[in-house]
Formats: sequence, structure tokens, C-alpha cells
Amino acid sequence: MEHSLGTLLPLYSVIPFVGMLLSIALGPVLFPKFWHHHFGKVSAAWAALLAVPLIVVYGKQGVDELLHLLIADYIPFIILIGSLFTVGGGILVRTSLKGTTWVNAGFLTIGAIVASWMGTTGAAMLLIRPFLRVNKDRKYKAFMVVFFIFMVANVGGSLTPLGDPPLFLGFLHGVPFFWTLRLITPMAVVLAGLLLMYIAFDKYYLAKEQKEAGLALASSAGDRAVAATQDTANEGSTPEKKLEILGAQNFILLAAIIGVILFSGYVKMSEVSILGVHLGWQDVIRNLVLVAIMVISMKITAKTVREENEYSWGPILEIVYLFFGIFVTMAPALAILKAGESGALSFITAAVKEPAQYFWITGALSSFLDNAPTYLTFFSTALGQFYPGVAEGPAVAQFLVEQPLYLLAISAGSVFFGAVTYIGNAPNFMVRSIAEESGVKMPSFFGYMVYSVCILLPLFGIVTWLFFL
Repeated sequence: MEHSLGTLLPLYSVIPFVGMLLSIALGPVLFPKFWHHHFGKVSAAWAALLAVPLIVVYGKQGVDELLHLLIADYIPFIILIGSLFTVGGGILVRTSLKGTTWVNAGFLTIGAIVASWMGTTGAAMLLIRPFLRVNKDRKYKAFMVVFFIFMVANVGGSLTPLGDPPLFLGFLHGVPFFWTLRLITPMAVVLAGLLLMYIAFDKYYLAKEQKEAGLALASSAGDRAVAATQDTANEGSTPEKKLEILGAQNFILLAAIIGVILFSGYVKMSEVSILGVHLGWQDVIRNLVLVAIMVISMKITAKTVREENEYSWGPILEIVYLFFGIFVTMAPALAILKAGESGALSFITAAVKEPAQYFWITGALSSFLDNAPTYLTFFSTALGQFYPGVAEGPAVAQFLVEQPLYLLAISAGSVFFGAVTYIGNAPNFMVRSIAEESGVKMPSFFGYMVYSVCILLPLFGIVTWLFFL
């Protein structure tokens, strides 16, 4: 059904998607007050502009396409993101650490390491609030959040199917769970480059802050004076603990989320039809359990913990509203891509032949489209290139042995490039929203892309040269 519709759709059917992206990019800049109050309506308007003609022109095919996208993709996506957001927001990390260059570098490194095992969304939601708190006295913080998005919310999720949705999709299609550990070397190259650049940025801005405050730079005498002042201020008060974690029971719920995701991947059960959309019972059970975990987390976490964590529903509601428009309007683009050489974007799929091309085209499209179906599209394209007419199971087994570089390129592209835009990966949006709620003035959509293009694309060029040529 998806492939058939993709062969029929004209290229101009992607116009609402382009409009949706431009609204996200320009709305907050050109019409900030209007956007703040009405972004949900704008998202719904673009979705309607796509959905109504699609249904009128293609009838049942159009209805089936939209229902499948909403029931099989959008709703599970929101449930998973919502569960991680709720559970992560119930864990409060108190620390007396201050936002020095090395403390911040440590946060980013730890976050990138754990992201592959608890998901980029889970790691980002767990660490973004304490990361912002230790830097509450720093003046320049936007660049810190940008690097946090790069390292924790994206590149760090490269090593296991738990890390990022496209890798989980590969796991469901026959890629062994630990196969993606092969991405450790290109991931390490990107993370090392980002960490070095972060340290340079942090030292520059820290020196700028000190200069603006009239402080002596790198003066040991000045450091001692500051320490003495702090000691005097703290006299008679209870010393703050270096590290304290409240709401730790949510770690059990976090483990339960990981467990139910693995369950839905390993266990195959009979299917159920929901409005004509066929879902495996394991997926229905996963969604219900995740909703239950959200409710349990809200019940067992003290209200004071969430208040101190500055927890609010704003960031997740922004995801719900905006990604509804994104998911609906991107349906034609994905359907056309899945149609391969029979679709209006055949010039793209036909031109992709080498690992480096797979890395860049999968990445470029993953920056703006949902990276999971983009991964699957080019995974299928590569299988068709090498094993035309072979059933998926045997083809994947041969592909992993005979052409592993191609899958590495597709996997790295879909994960790494999620950091290029705010919409490239769901936690990007949530991290930005949480940072703005905490008073950090974040770059605009295009302002963020200035960072990503200048910092990430040269690193991706190095990765291409080292691994995919």
C-alpha cells in the first residue's frame, strides 16, 4: 500500500511538509508572540492542508496511509517519548558541583556513554536539568546546550538498538543486537572532536565572563580569594552534598521501559487490527505498559521533587503538537522515497551506490525526516542493490557478512545527522524547550544550524574519509 501510493504522489505533495519546516524555523523569529500562542494551530493547519487533498484524491488509500502513520508510528512515538520524559523528570540530581569546563565536559561524556544503553531521550531527560543547574551562574549557556544536543541527544546513541529508533528498527529486521557496537570507532571520532571543541568554546566563554566581571584570568591568588569568600559565606551552614539523588525509584521504571522495548523487539505475537492498521500484540502491550509506567511515576514521585526539578508538561506538549504536523505532512515524502525508482524522488535513490553516498543521503534526509523510516528506506535500497529478489531474512544475513560497510554507513548517517536540526531527533526539541524554560536564550532554528553545519559537517567529512571511502 505504501509503495503503491508512493508511485502515484507528485513531488509537489511535499509542499505542506516544507511549509511545516519553514513555520518551525521562521515562526518563533518573525512572529514570536503569535507562534508562542498558536503553534499548535499552525501545525494542525499544515496537517489538514495535506490530509484533506490526500483523502479527497486517493480515497481509501489516503485514509489508510494516514491511519497507519498515526496509529503505527506517531502514537507509539509520543508514548515512548512521554514515558521517558515523565520518568526522567522524576529523578532529581542535587550537586554542589559548579559549571567549570571540566565538570561540564564530564557531564557530556557521561551522557554520551549512557545514551546507547538508556536511549538518547532517556539520557537527555535524566541529565539536562542537573547540567543546567550546575551552570546556573554561568552567563553564556546556549552553546553548552547545543553541544549537549550533539553529544547526548544524538551521537551517543550509536552503539545499541536501545540508543536510537533507527537502530531498533534494524534490530527488528534481523540485525543482531550487538552488531551496532561496530559503530564505536566512528562514534568515538565524532565525540572526541566535539569534546575538544566544547572545551575550547567553554574556555573562551568562561574567560569572557571573567573579563566582563572584572576578574583576574587564571590567577591562583584570585582563585584563593574566591574560595575564601565562598568559605566565609558558608560558615555556620550545613555543607552541601557533592551528589544527592532523589526520586531514585524512577530508575526502576527506566529499566522497565528498556525491558518492555526489548520485549516488543524479541517477542512475536499474533496481530490485532485497529481501524484497519495491523499491529502485533507485543506492540500494543508495550504501549499500554509505557502508559502505565507514566502513571506510576507520577504517583510514586513526590511533588516537591518534580517542583525542584522544574518539571512541566510544556516541552512534551510542544512535541505532541509540532510532531503531529511533522508526521502527517512528511507522509508523502516518505512514501515517495519508499517507492524507490518508481517514485518522484527516483533521482535520489538511483544515484546512491557507494557507502559514502549512503552515509550522506541517509543523514541529510534524517536531519529533516523521521530517521527511523529513512534508515529503513535506504536499508531496503541497499538490500535491493545487492540481493534483488532475495527474501529479507537471507538477504540481511548475507548483507551483514558481505557488505557490512554499507549498513555501518546507513546506521551512522541516520543517528549522527539527527543532530543537524532541532527536528532531527525528538530529544533535541525537548532539550531546547527545557533550556528555554530555565531562562537560556537558545538559537533559532537556523541559528542552531549555523552551529551544526560549522561544527558537525566537517567532523562528518572526516568520518567519511576515514571509514566510508
